[in-house]
Amino acid sequence: MNRRTYPVDIKVNGHRVKTVIIDSHYELKHSATISDKLILELVQLLDGGDFAAESTTLSYEYYTTDNLLFRGKRYRMIWLIEKNELFIGVINAYRRR
Repeated sequence: MNRRTYPVDIKVNGHRVKTVIIDSHYELKHSATISDKLILELVQLLDGGDFAAESTTLSYEYYTTDNLLFRGKRYRMIWLIEKNELFIGVINAYRRR
């Protein structure tokens, strides 16, 4: 899978995040309605938030954020934070109906 990296400046769960890494997984089924640009807008909606991890490993915390509202449409985003790092990895995103 192809991954793309973008700079950001947001605070999530009390930590400053400087980079977003977007996995191309969403392109398999959702490329008609999702783009890197839209995902970056959704990531901005996380700014200032505190989120509970759905699962954790030694290195990563995994999150699902549902009902992200952008331009009147709802989205779900699956993302992760690598512990002790300053980036968010977006695994998948799609529009909710």
